[in-house]
Amino acid sequence: MGFYEFKQGECLYANRLSCEADIKDWHIEGKAKQSFSDNRLHLENELDPEIHGDNAHWVLWCPQEFPDRVCITWDFYPLKEPGLCMIFFGAKGRNGEDLFDAKLPKREGKYPEYHSGAINALHLSYFRHKWKEERAFRTCNLRKSHGFHLVAQGADPLPPAEDAVSPYKMKLIKHEEVVQFSINDLPILEWEDDGEAFGPFIQGGKIGLRQMAPMKAAYANLAVHEVFRKG
Repeated sequence: MGFYEFKQGECLYANRLSCEADIKDWHIEGKAKQSFSDNRLHLENELDPEIHGDNAHWVLWCPQEFPDRVCITWDFYPLKEPGLCMIFFGAKGRNGEDLFDAKLPKREGKYPEYHSGAINALHLSYFRHKWKEERAFRTCNLRKSHGFHLVAQGADPLPPAEDAVSPYKMKLIKHEEVVQFSINDLPILEWEDDGEAFGPFIQGGKIGLRQMAPMKAAYANLAVHEVFRKG
């Protein structure tokens, strides 16, 4: 069975991620170095993972709230590994709160705060080169939270950073019960949520970029469009 087909609609958000002004309203949880080169946002850990462990990882949130039925696209440049890159989407408090509601517990970049804390989200890890077993058999993993529910996997075509011919064109669609992901127009995974096995449907929310140290990567041309299912 083939993937569902979608068509893009109106652009809801566009950010070149090319200079400091482009992310002046973005929100960092944890500590990360942010720099710009060749009109791209370069991100890496500020803390040494050998000393600080999981405290060296971080999440950078786009401040915009997005609805359901969206297509998220961005350019990805892996620069240095080992490490892991992930995108959160549909993120908000478990009771519907805005992600940055002061009533929610403070988050500082540790993964359990995001998958088993006070928020719901979908999270896609698409460059999993952190541990030896991940590098030996590379997959893209889609999880649903609250809870650490692995709901879909697909083969990861991205090479080691030293062999990368960037940028890689990432496309992530969230349309009601369907999540679909592709790289350079190559379908990677698709999942249909039944709204029961792993909790109610996740609707709109915020988008965040996460890296696990000592990964270094660059990003550009983030865009979010409305999306409609064909047929």
